[in-house]
Amino acid sequence: MTKSTRLMVMIPARRGATRLPDKPLAQIAGEPMIVHVWRRAMEADLGPVIVATDDDEIVASIAAVGGRAVLTDPGHPSGSDRIFEALQIVDPDGQVQIVVNLQGDLPNLEPAHIRRCAALVLQGGVDIGTLVAEIHDETERNDPSVVKAITDFEEGADEARALYFTRATAPTGEGPLWHHIGIYTYTKAALTRFVSLPPSGLERREKLEQLRALEAGMVIRVARVDTVPIGVDTPADLDTARAAFAKTHGK
Repeated sequence: MTKSTRLMVMIPARRGATRLPDKPLAQIAGEPMIVHVWRRAMEADLGPVIVATDDDEIVASIAAVGGRAVLTDPGHPSGSDRIFEALQIVDPDGQVQIVVNLQGDLPNLEPAHIRRCAALVLQGGVDIGTLVAEIHDETERNDPSVVKAITDFEEGADEARALYFTRATAPTGEGPLWHHIGIYTYTKAALTRFVSLPPSGLERREKLEQLRALEAGMVIRVARVDTVPIGVDTPADLDTARAAFAKTHGK
């Protein structure tokens, strides 16, 4: 990243999740989950890290570890809208050119993967960057909660253009399927345009926000990585995350 390029990592965190109430504040290894995600972002060492939230207690939990969180409108329909508002608050002069949107429910995401996602956009010619990993578990192939990225990597390549995203088992035929990992890097222009667009038809049908960008003609590039982080959406996911941290950190 050059001195003329300003990058910021932003983590949307909404307290009112229905499947796991108070999710960002759920304790894992003695700290709120949102603090673990903030730490992973800080370890990536890409630039300032800001948590965008709708809750004072989340703000306080981040402040307690020396981080910065800002309050945003609780009525935002998506994390993208939330980070866009936060960006106006923390960067009123518009100097930030690239924004990493890091979900607040990926407590064991590898910092190297955050850097890999950012690199897709830093190299230019791309509106949005995101990550995928090959599906090896047969149950994931047919699980609609596992979003698949439709893309084709040339032999030896670890980057490709995203053609579509779906909850279906696709594409058909022999070959790998790609598990989409829901973190994004946007150019500032792409984020600004994205949040100005209404939800698209395919977005509403698949319930996948990234399809809005594809339908609007934006270029999404994916990089493949080796592992999928634990996404915490349910009490069972939280138990899995806690067990993983206990195994790794002995807590």
